[in-house]
Amino acid sequence: MAHQDLSITAKLINGGVAGLVGVTCVFPIDLAKTRLQNQHGKAMYKGMIDCLLKTARAEGFFGMYRGAAVNLTLVTPEKAIKLAANDFFRQLLMEDGMQRNLKMEMLAGCGAGMCQVVVTSPMEMLKIQLQDAGRLAVHHQGSASAPSTSRSYTTGSASTHKRPSATLIARELLRTQGLAGLYKGLGATLLRDIPFSIIYFPLFANLNHLGFNELAGKASFAHSFVSGCVAGSVAAVAVTPLDVLKTRIQTLKKGLGEDVYSGITDCARKLWIQEGPSAFMKGAGCRALVIAPLFGIAQGVYFIGIGERILKCFE
Repeated sequence: MAHQDLSITAKLINGGVAGLVGVTCVFPIDLAKTRLQNQHGKAMYKGMIDCLLKTARAEGFFGMYRGAAVNLTLVTPEKAIKLAANDFFRQLLMEDGMQRNLKMEMLAGCGAGMCQVVVTSPMEMLKIQLQDAGRLAVHHQGSASAPSTSRSYTTGSASTHKRPSATLIARELLRTQGLAGLYKGLGATLLRDIPFSIIYFPLFANLNHLGFNELAGKASFAHSFVSGCVAGSVAAVAVTPLDVLKTRIQTLKKGLGEDVYSGITDCARKLWIQEGPSAFMKGAGCRALVIAPLFGIAQGVYFIGIGERILKCFE
């Protein structure tokens, strides 16, 4: 970030606002990504647009925002941890904080990625269950005659058609598997977020530096915006295979004939054998489309300085 001197409170407000606006804008695309990554064999959705149209038709406009509440609630603490950690590690690892050192930038990004997982992992876990519920409902209607093998969140067959809620899933997970249940897929989340941060932070810093303006003392807004989008998209597409594995591992309810995975290697092996190497790039386009606006919006919020303005009101 260009604003090295920003107070941490302003940064957190900026991060929070950026997170909330960003999630609201791109959540349906993220839902499409989860559903595309989860479909095995006979494809129900041909692509992102097809998935969104079918979802809107079957579940209404708000169906596309299934799981958004979890994200909106937890995105502010997640962004806060990430920004604070990245800052903390940058100051710790770079003597004067300003000197550009690629190795240290990567390490700082890595540290930030590791810290945010505390919130990201359970957040994604709950979000994925809610996002995938609609896909499974259709999946099961198609095979209603066959006995259902998938475990339900609630007991008894009468209640299986109830819409799952985040609190319900969280409670059920804590009851049956303890805290570990909520952190299922933690390894996969780390495997995705650490490389993402390692690629994104240095790439953004270097792209942004190319547009550095001597007079203004920073790059122009347009340049920062494009840098954020490009770095975000590159990092997002690069770690898509890990994201697919994470989505598959964190999906608790499976459709009929869908695999259960014992871990990351097992998941990768089954994916490769059964669905071929291309399965590892499922939802890559969606991911690039989700991440680019997110970082663009974040850049915008930082540029406008919403956090500083809010703080000034309280002075």
